[in-house]
Amino acid sequence: MLLRYWPESTKLNFMNLRLGGAILSVLMITASIFLLSTRGLNLGVDFAGGTVMELQQTETLTVESVRAAMPFPAEVNTAVGTDARSIVVVKFGAADPSLLGEEFATLAPELQAERAQQLTNEIVASTLKETLGLADEDFLRDDSVGPKVSGELFRSGIMALISALVLMLGYIWFRFEWQFSVGAVAALAHDVIITLGVFSLLQLEFNLTTIAALLTIIGYSMNDTVVVFDRVREERRKYKKMPDRQVINQALNLTLSRTLLTSGTTLLALFAIFFLGGPVLRGMSFALIWGICIGTYSSIFIASAIVLSLGMDLNKKPAEDVTGFQGVS
Repeated sequence: MLLRYWPESTKLNFMNLRLGGAILSVLMITASIFLLSTRGLNLGVDFAGGTVMELQQTETLTVESVRAAMPFPAEVNTAVGTDARSIVVVKFGAADPSLLGEEFATLAPELQAERAQQLTNEIVASTLKETLGLADEDFLRDDSVGPKVSGELFRSGIMALISALVLMLGYIWFRFEWQFSVGAVAALAHDVIITLGVFSLLQLEFNLTTIAALLTIIGYSMNDTVVVFDRVREERRKYKKMPDRQVINQALNLTLSRTLLTSGTTLLALFAIFFLGGPVLRGMSFALIWGICIGTYSSIFIASAIVLSLGMDLNKKPAEDVTGFQGVS
């Protein structure tokens, strides 16, 4: 029904706004780098190591009672579980060695690193059971990651992001021209850096699901960029004497309805996950919502603007290179 009210063709001059878009992007990237270097990321248990316990909140089991029962200071907060009921979330790292007993002190340093978190978990669980009268079934979640594993997971996640960017660079270079490849990868790096900056600003938990969201953002943004670039190449070969600025504007206008409708329908599903999916999926869904918005922006004002600045060499190729298409001189 809404398609009836959408104009059949738009004539927006996107490239006239590319300078403003570049300034905005530079400011956002600068702010993101500053935040990442000063505040850093709120690393989850996957990357920072430690333990997360979740308990069903009741009249007697509250944030205050759990915090008071803990044998050492820990992060204790309330959240909404997947069943829409309130839960108490406890996060902590390895306890001070003095609390882990004399036997722990006799272990070799490498064994201490492996056993510290396990012993801490046992101490916390037994203390909460004894003080608050809890049973095993009262612990809804008890996830633990050691320092060695968390470091490996963090390195693997970063390598996955870098590998995705490098592979995308090669793919676009192979499919289009080097100018398109530079524009596409610059837009992807732009999206990832600014998304990380937003996570640092809001101190949202950064974990493995966030890495999965960032990889999804890279794929989604690249798909959007490829659609635009494909239309740019098609319009360039159709109108050989048309200025590059006009070709890119025309291609962007021709793909605008597709871009907005695809992004809009995807955002509807993501907003539902964000508001109804509980705390476990909130970080991932937020990253995807922000990534789709910033990815749509970068496809128009970053990737296309860089291609315009670098120029297109498609005029050097004869039209008959495009199968089934007759060039127009």
